[in-house]
Amino acid sequence: MSDDKELDLLKAKRLAEMKKNISRIQKDQQKPQAQKISYRDLLINKLGYRGVEVLQNAETQFPSESKLVIEKLGQLIHNGEINEEIDGGKLLALFRSVGINVRMATKISIEQDGKFVSLSDKLSHTEFENNDSVDL
Repeated sequence: MSDDKELDLLKAKRLAEMKKNISRIQKDQQKPQAQKISYRDLLINKLGYRGVEVLQNAETQFPSESKLVIEKLGQLIHNGEINEEIDGGKLLALFRSVGINVRMATKISIEQDGKFVSLSDKLSHTEFENNDSVDL
């Protein structure tokens, strides 16, 4: 009879351990879901025209500095202090105002015969056309 009581106690103890483990696993699974959205993701959701391009350039050129700016912007968005869309120009101005001179690739295009042609292509074609007509 004492063996049955010991066995029942061991079973109850093991069942309690299993329940505790299951509840701990469930809590661990719920935590990442609540913290899944990072400040960077919040910021990306608020970015407008060319905002992602500016953000990527900043992260590439100044990784540690841009991380601080992203965290602060994410906190402000999370707290509801920033509600408006942030376009690339505003984000670039923000980075430059805090001393982070993010360089952006620029391209000037002009319209020629109904198509947009880069200015460098236009100048190089004009240069060749002028050289062909000049007799030396």
